[in-house]
Amino acid sequence: MATSLLALLDDIASVLDDVAVLSKLAAKKTAGVLGDDLALNAQQVSGVSAERELPVVWAVAKGSLVNKAILVPAALAISALLPALITPLLMVGGAFLCFEGFEKIAHKLLHDAHEDEARKTELSRALLDPSVDLMALEKDKVKGAVRTDFILSAEIIAITLGTVAGEPLATQAVVVAGIALLMTAGVYGVVAGIVKLDDLGLWLTRSAAGAARALGRAILNAAPWLMKLLSIAGTAAMFLVGGGILVHGIAPLHHAIEAWANGFGAVAGLLSALANGLLGVVAGALVLAGVSLFRRLTGARGVRPE
Repeated sequence: MATSLLALLDDIASVLDDVAVLSKLAAKKTAGVLGDDLALNAQQVSGVSAERELPVVWAVAKGSLVNKAILVPAALAISALLPALITPLLMVGGAFLCFEGFEKIAHKLLHDAHEDEARKTELSRALLDPSVDLMALEKDKVKGAVRTDFILSAEIIAITLGTVAGEPLATQAVVVAGIALLMTAGVYGVVAGIVKLDDLGLWLTRSAAGAARALGRAILNAAPWLMKLLSIAGTAAMFLVGGGILVHGIAPLHHAIEAWANGFGAVAGLLSALANGLLGVVAGALVLAGVSLFRRLTGARGVRPE
């Protein structure tokens, strides 16, 4: 009996160790989605009155948990019943990541900045208009953010599932559910901090201490740049992660890039990642071209929030 108990404890410890290692690897692979998730969700709550920012973030976080409560069981069911679908789903997810990244770049290059300014001005006027139902506006923002979260959550879960595809179902369940909860807490915890940065900076500027006022001004000046940095880092990571998924799904291409990069010794890993990112850019451009052609032929419009 004691021997069996010790064997059971050893098995549990082994499973927990595997879960820890796999969770770390899955978290690393999903970092690209996390960066974009942070930027998008922080932008989603812009235009909301200061006292409603945290309730809105919390409402979106609850919607994100509902999304994951749907996506995690669906992903595990696919893994158990149709494991052959995991690689195609990963490839689709990788292509979508590259598409999102390239769409953001194309939007910045081709979009008229005056349209964005007009939209912001219109939103500001709406917030000051007493006839506007602010709660309805808030609910619309929450719904839009939750829809965006559903797509990004699906990407995170697909990438995580691909990382643990060869493991027992129990291990898959623990890792996928763990990463889903970790990403939700991480994303919306940081988003809450980001949207309140300006309040912190403003509070510090009203402080009696000169050093505190200087820090407050620095925070107020840095907050917009932080959002830009998050957006840039998220876009770059989308190409690296999405391109990496596509490259790993095409064995001959993966081996060719590895063989080429290995010829450069110490920088092989960096060159391999850059090659994956470059191919991610190319893939994103091709998918965007295809989607744009489809939209033009069908008269459909994009739904991605900008």
